[in-house]
Amino acid sequence: MTASESTTPGIRLRPEIAALPPYRQGRPAPADGFKLSSNENPFDPLAGVVEAVAASAAQINRYPDATALALRERLATRFGVTADEVIVGAGSVALIAQFVLAAASPGDEVVYSWRSFEAYPGLVTVAGAKSVQVPNRADHGHDLDAIAAAITDRTRVVIVCSPNNPTGVLVTAAEFEAFMAKVPADRLVLLDEAYREFVTVEASVDGADLIGRYPNLVLLRTFSKAYGLAGLRVGYAVGPVAILDAARATAIPLGVTAASSAGALASLEPAAEAELLERVAALAERRDRLRSGLIAQGWQVPEAQGNFVWLPTGEQTAEVAERLFEASVVARAFPPEGIRVSIGEEASVDILLGILGELVPTSQEGRLN
Repeated sequence: MTASESTTPGIRLRPEIAALPPYRQGRPAPADGFKLSSNENPFDPLAGVVEAVAASAAQINRYPDATALALRERLATRFGVTADEVIVGAGSVALIAQFVLAAASPGDEVVYSWRSFEAYPGLVTVAGAKSVQVPNRADHGHDLDAIAAAITDRTRVVIVCSPNNPTGVLVTAAEFEAFMAKVPADRLVLLDEAYREFVTVEASVDGADLIGRYPNLVLLRTFSKAYGLAGLRVGYAVGPVAILDAARATAIPLGVTAASSAGALASLEPAAEAELLERVAALAERRDRLRSGLIAQGWQVPEAQGNFVWLPTGEQTAEVAERLFEASVVARAFPPEGIRVSIGEEASVDILLGILGELVPTSQEGRLN
């Protein structure tokens, strides 16, 4: 122990925060490899979006519009609501944090499926609340009946992720409607649809169809995935004004930059959005082709409706992830459950099938060939 360590008094930190592991990005891919660990859009940004972002740099000596009004108005028109019924944040994850802070305090509970988005537990802990994690079904989707049954007097927020990250399974419109009928009207429900644009199943829930139907429902989406703006950090939520105002009160001021707003607005221009959605369709086709190839090899890959596939590798997760890394592919490992593989460049598909074809589990216990 050094002199400074022995004389410096201990800082009184919240023990649950001190014990909370910080969010960590996946390790970088080799120079000649593929980074398939972050669900990023592999296509280069559109030229028009880059130009809009670059133009915003001329005003970096000024604070941005704190409410991102122009973007909120554009989104409000799209969803048939007022601008006050839209909130913009530094990615949908930042907005989820704001809603949890607004609704849950120490001693309260936040209910969600597990495994789901890895940020949920940390966001709940930071708010001082308690996570109630409801196991996924055998098909890796949400067990909405069990989630509804887990709601208690202490529950303040329920999070539903569709398609579920990292497993890829969606919630159907019928399932969600039946679920909402069981949820008390004074409990906040967050429908996290970060990957909605990649969905190709008509039966899927679509938050846009539910606006105005439930006074306790908020829809969350992002520009990070389908629109390829992960580096700008901009997402949005649509819901009742009173709930959104509470979330606004918990926000760090000026969290959405002028560059973020400019990039999002440029992405919503008709020609730009049409091109972006063509890219989304190409990624969805690539995803389905990869999943079909893996299933043909013997992998038990669940429904995939995001821009990724889920490999239920169980106890062999770390081993499979390392074998992929040795072949210059970085995927997101969640030991001891499975591996999420993002849909990346076209060239990565055959490489993945070649590597994973040699690693097919020989039994339900996950032993590898």
